[in-house]
Amino acid sequence: MSTINLAAAPLRLRNGQAASAGWSLDPLVKHVNHGSFGAVPLVAQDEQNRLRRQMEAAPVHWFSRLPRKIATARTAVAEFLQVATEDLALVPNASAGASVVYANLPHRQGGEILVTDHGYGAVTMGAERLARRWGGRVRTARVPLDAAPDTAFDAVVTELSEATGLVVIDQITSPTARWMPVERIAAEAGRRGIPVLVDGAHVPGLAPAPLAGLDCDFWVGNLHKFGCAPRGTAALVARTELSERLYPLIDSWGAADRFPDRFDTQGTVDATSYLATPTALGFIEDTWGWGTARAYMRRLADYAEQVVGAAFAEVTGEDCTVDVGMPVDAMRLVRLPAGLATTRPEADALRDRVARELDVACAFTSFGGVGYVRLSTHVYNTAADFEYFAERVVPVLAGWSCDTELGEH
Repeated sequence: MSTINLAAAPLRLRNGQAASAGWSLDPLVKHVNHGSFGAVPLVAQDEQNRLRRQMEAAPVHWFSRLPRKIATARTAVAEFLQVATEDLALVPNASAGASVVYANLPHRQGGEILVTDHGYGAVTMGAERLARRWGGRVRTARVPLDAAPDTAFDAVVTELSEATGLVVIDQITSPTARWMPVERIAAEAGRRGIPVLVDGAHVPGLAPAPLAGLDCDFWVGNLHKFGCAPRGTAALVARTELSERLYPLIDSWGAADRFPDRFDTQGTVDATSYLATPTALGFIEDTWGWGTARAYMRRLADYAEQVVGAAFAEVTGEDCTVDVGMPVDAMRLVRLPAGLATTRPEADALRDRVARELDVACAFTSFGGVGYVRLSTHVYNTAADFEYFAERVVPVLAGWSCDTELGEH
């Protein structure tokens, strides 16, 4: 292929094996969707299993000491994210962190919650439930897919009003794989006295300091996506006076403690995912360094976008590249042929069909009635993964698109 020189040279483990040998991913499946659920390195799986054996060997001893173990783990996570330990609580995922915020904000009768049309569905649904409790409504800012920072900023702040009681804004958008200018949006909302929740679900691992220059009331981010931590590990960061209003969704014996200590005591919850997270983060750092890992993911994403986009163009005769305004290093969109994944249910059904019939794990999204494949890269991926997608999957998708246009199922 003419673009092969753009492909990043594959990364290897210290022993010379391919990077993928550090994971337990099925070699018979092509994995090009790290961004949805992540993938846990073997060393972190082993550590979590070791911790679980300890828990089951002496449950009383384990749970009596668990809060101190969690506090140690969140100190390591805080160092990774470059935030203060006293500002960070561990929660199961970003949606759970958002739910904590929604459950504990001061009541604002008739208040509006501002979201964008790029928001993550579960977090937006939580905002809608909060709006119903307030007797208010959710207002949606429409941000063009190709919006540059200034345009995106204007589209959001134009919707602010005296009725706005909370702004919920994605740092990296899930359906459209783009950054949002959250620093500027949060600063403007703060100037008006409006609390801000930043959904940084995809950010840990992709940005060295996700909250640098970001002055918001609440921030949530998943460690189990690009951070490769065991699933069920996320950070909730709160750095204003509103932090003391935050309580876990489950009341437990730590309720009388201050934030974030009260989140360290959650009864009999299996917290081994939290405790094994430093092992996962350390594996990437010790093997390649996070800076090298991020640079590799970016170069490979450049190549993936080009090779898959060229393959779609060849079979459709159309330019399938997508301008997302503020692209993300490790996630890229490529437009699908007409008729595919025009809604979220259709996108999910297409994901399942590709997995079932083609043995490829990938993500499809829909925005504005247009379907896209969302390509994700990580250190275990190689150029061959995306060449395979271009050569084997793209022609099949083009054929399915024709079937859709003919009304066949």
